[in-house]
Amino acid sequence: MKKLIAILIWLTLLALIIIKKDDFLKIYNRYLKPQDNKVVSIEKNRYYRNYDFDFVQVTDNFSPKNRQDILNIFYTAINSGQENFTFYCPKSYKNCIQEIRKIANNQTLLSHINNFVHPYNGFKHIETKYDSLGQVTITVEKSYTEEEIIEIEDYINNIIKKIIKPYDNTENKIKAVHDYIINNSKYDSDRSDHNIIKYKSDIAYGPLLEGYGICGGYTDAMELFLERLNIKSYKISSEDHVWNAVNINNNWHHLDLTWDDPITTSNTDILEHNFFLIGTTELIEKEKEQHIFDQTIYQELKET
Repeated sequence: MKKLIAILIWLTLLALIIIKKDDFLKIYNRYLKPQDNKVVSIEKNRYYRNYDFDFVQVTDNFSPKNRQDILNIFYTAINSGQENFTFYCPKSYKNCIQEIRKIANNQTLLSHINNFVHPYNGFKHIETKYDSLGQVTITVEKSYTEEEIIEIEDYINNIIKKIIKPYDNTENKIKAVHDYIINNSKYDSDRSDHNIIKYKSDIAYGPLLEGYGICGGYTDAMELFLERLNIKSYKISSEDHVWNAVNINNNWHHLDLTWDDPITTSNTDILEHNFFLIGTTELIEKEKEQHIFDQTIYQELKET
């Protein structure tokens, strides 16, 4: 009788496992499977940029062994356009969760990493959750909606046809975009000085479709054109400002549309080229207050 009961119990458990195998697999993968053996892959959207920089590099290794590996995972997840991405700390990396916690709580560092990705994949908000078992999940709220992207892309397509001459050299193409954005937008001083928000001036939508931008909007707008022109670039930021870093023939330059579109006392529109493709020494000589940046992060532009 006892043997019969035992057999019935085992048959019941076996049937339950077969019926609920997906749930059991989830439990096994979540709690029982060794972290070091978990296979993590990532899907890349169309705005993924296959760019390595001195500070962060794209990676397909999602089992970190040190802090740099973690930074590369964050960069790759954001750069790939992921809204939710999960990876695991291996047991061999004893301080992994502690390092994750430091990075997740450092919004300035995360913002710097965000500067290296395509604006459409960049985040407005990012959250990192982790547990004692080593599971880490990054959740990204992007800066641009799909509707905004469609409008911006249609606009950029039309403008490129009008202002870009295919036979022009790289510098002239950048100058054409630089001048167009400045001549067709104004600095949104209401937002920057008084926090009066009338326009989406902190993203490319503002200067391109509404005619108003602050430094974030100018920089994103320029970044989108640079991307379409296949010019390697990223955003570079100081404590209070953001502008573009541009690579031409393996040399990096600063490009600041905000400072080339100055506000005048007479409210006259002015187009300047004082901050057009210049080096770091010249940049800092011209304006120190807002252009002192972390050269350990934006190493391509460090003074030599």
